[in-house]
Amino acid sequence: MNAKTLLITGALALSILGVASAKSYSFVISESAKVGTATLKPGEYEVSVKGDQAVFRGTGQKDITVPVKVAQGSSKFNATSIDSSQKDGTTSINEIDLGGSTTRLEFGQ
Repeated sequence: MNAKTLLITGALALSILGVASAKSYSFVISESAKVGTATLKPGEYEVSVKGDQAVFRGTGQKDITVPVKVAQGSSKFNATSIDSSQKDGTTSINEIDLGGSTTRLEFGQ
């Protein structure tokens, strides 16, 4: 194996490792809700964090990426939960607490 092939193989292995370590958290919403500037339709979603972006993946839908502020709670959250508010008939997701971690995702409105 020459040095170039070894370098390419190593870079590929590291990129796969990075994707494999990105943990996702599942939740269900029963009605449409705004998160950041996007709207999530009712259904089951997985959310993962990539840098300062939250990526929402719904069944049969395109991925939705929105800016997020990642904060730490004082103790682990028992389950993934959503804090939302209603204004003028529109539900907005303000934060998501990620179950089994101390991570809180905060979305600016």
